[in-house]
Amino acid sequence: MGNTVLDEILETTLELDTNPISAHELSSRIETDDLIDIVRHRELFEVLVAGPLDRNDLEAQLDVSRATSHRFTRWLSDHDLATRVDHRFELTGKGQAYADAIIHLERDLRAATTLAPLLESICESHRESVVAPFADGTVTTATPENPYAPVTRFVQLLRESDSLRGFNTTQMLPSELGGAAGHLFDDIDMELIYLPDVVENLFENHPEQVQDAIDAGHLTLRSREALPYGLAIFDDQVGVAGYDEETGTMRVFVDSDSAIARGWAERVFEAYRDRSEPIDDHGDLETD
Repeated sequence: MGNTVLDEILETTLELDTNPISAHELSSRIETDDLIDIVRHRELFEVLVAGPLDRNDLEAQLDVSRATSHRFTRWLSDHDLATRVDHRFELTGKGQAYADAIIHLERDLRAATTLAPLLESICESHRESVVAPFADGTVTTATPENPYAPVTRFVQLLRESDSLRGFNTTQMLPSELGGAAGHLFDDIDMELIYLPDVVENLFENHPEQVQDAIDAGHLTLRSREALPYGLAIFDDQVGVAGYDEETGTMRVFVDSDSAIARGWAERVFEAYRDRSEPIDDHGDLETD
């Protein structure tokens, strides 16, 4: 039962992510000054979202005077955002929703700033969906001083893992691995989804290693015509990669060990895997 409910929640979330409702489409909108006023009171929402507070606790946690606390609580009451119960101020349902929205807004804005290099490297329709899962992720970007930093981070996580699942618009095993790439098929269990031309190149560059790994069950290879970015699921981390459109080089790699990021990555991978074709040998690709 629990898994079914979770699946429904995640499915709804994905549907909302892919069909966002713009504020411009709403019949009525909050005035800009009112929005600013709500954001201005974010610290007030933050202390009350944890639970009801009396006036002394409110003043102590916000480090404000009694006059200011009276102004705050009057504003909450006037907007039906909090009620006073047993001398303590408690958020209403509306107030709780406002508090959640403000907390998420700040989180998403902070994450968007941190993830800016990644958001510039992936298509517009997928930008919003990666912000929340990787809000606290490790961002590694290519710089003139260290152009291979994202690849180095990827390889580090790969060497620390016994498995790898994911998809990519280019070969997921970086060329920087050199001759070691072939041996990775023996050391790591992989399930990879590639574009058809990438699969073709993989068979051309490592024909025996790829086929032997598939036959031995170490490598499950699949293909589909379009992929949005690079996704990697390691034993302990999950990551998303963005690439330069002209050169195909990795510009940024963002990874996280959070449960939210892993849950998101698992679901995204399953969705693309279900819509891909298995490749058991080179002939499968040639006959598509």
